[in-house]
Parts: sequence; C-alpha cells; structure tokens
Amino acid sequence: MTRESIPVRDISSLECRTCGAGAPVDEHFCPNCSRILALGRHGDYFSFLGLPRALTIDAADLDRRFRELSRKFHPDFYYNAAPVERLASLERSSYLNDAVRALRNPVSRIEHLLAIEGLPPARSDGPSTRSGSGDSKVPASLLEEVFALNEELDEIRELRESGTAASALAAKLDAARQPIERKRQAHEEQLRQLSERWDAQRDTASPQEKRATLEALREQLLERNYINNLLASIDREQAHSGERP
Repeated sequence: MTRESIPVRDISSLECRTCGAGAPVDEHFCPNCSRILALGRHGDYFSFLGLPRALTIDAADLDRRFRELSRKFHPDFYYNAAPVERLASLERSSYLNDAVRALRNPVSRIEHLLAIEGLPPARSDGPSTRSGSGDSKVPASLLEEVFALNEELDEIRELRESGTAASALAAKLDAARQPIERKRQAHEEQLRQLSERWDAQRDTASPQEKRATLEALREQLLERNYINNLLASIDREQAHSGERP
C-alpha cells in the first residue's frame, strides 16, 4: 500500500512527548515548549505543507515551503536532542520528502486528493483486451482505439515475421501511434479542466457536486493510465522491429 492510499486518521490534536501539552494536529512544533512534535497523522500532504486541497499549486511556493520545513526538520539540528526529538525529526523529514514528491507532479497530486477524499485508487479490474491492458478492463471510451490498435499490431507482427523492412514497420507503427497520442492529448486537457473545476468549487460547492468532480477525475485517470499502456505496447513493438521508441 502506498502512502497516498493510506486514509487520514481522525485525530484532532497531538500530545507533545516532551511536555505533555496538546497541540493542533497540523502543528510541527509544540506551542507550549517549542519542541518538535512526533508525526501524529499520516495521509494529508496538503495539510502537512500548509496548503489547501487545491490541484493548482504554485511550484515556487511549494519549493519555498519545502526548503523552510527541510531546515526546521533536518536531523543535524537534533543530533544532541532527546531520542524522541531525533525520531520526530527523521519522521517529519521523510514525510516531507514524500509529500513534496507527490504534490509536485500533477497526476500524483490528483491521485493523492482522491485518496484523502475517500475514493478508491484509479485502477480497474475485469475482462480486458490484449494491447497494453494487463488485467485492466478497457474503458468504454477507448474500445474503438483498442480494437483498431490490436488489428494494426497483429498486421505489423505478421509483416515483421515475413521479413518486411524495418523502415516500413516503423512507418506503420508511427501511424498507429497518432490516434492514441491525440487521445492522450485530449485527456490531458480534460484533466486540466477538471482540476480547475475542483479548485473553483472545493470551498463553495455541495458535497454532491464535489463528489461528481472527484469521480470524473478518477475516471480520467483510469483512461489516462490505459492510454499510456497502449503507447507502451507500441514502444515494445518498435523495439522488436529494430527501431528505438
């Protein structure tokens, strides 16, 4: 299980292991004694970095927050501290790295948002076609592209076995890639639009409206993952045909 799929525990406060005082769960340091707090909650990277649950993040601001917290949590500052503080610095430093890594990438940012909002991971199971699907059920919107690609790849394999020149195979593979690439570009735009919709409605929309947007984001990720698998299947055929992807 990845960190992104771990649900947020319902903890409203932390107890400082140094002085015993309570602290808000999103605090990094005890407001009573200023000691670093043990990591009491796992799951919400946005809150950990002091960010709203928005899918549009300023990269410079994210890097600034990372640098500031990195300095505050760095284990070198706690070399002579009590064991509980040394452990807390290591926990928070490691968790900070995970958080920034996840939020820096737009797709993993969406995946993390879906996880902390209670949606299942963007994976599907069920009957599949051959090209690039593994055990994933083909999204209905991609059935036409999948069946067409399977036919084209079967033809290309037959041509390769019959000794067709690598340059001719490469041309056919490039032609097979074009509609999948167009589909990928369209999905990237749809993800961007849905991300903007979430940011516009996250503080004002009804729970039902927000849930609908999250479900749409998840569906787009499912299709995006499948499209990437289709492109990977073309890359494999290019490798077999003596051409680099």
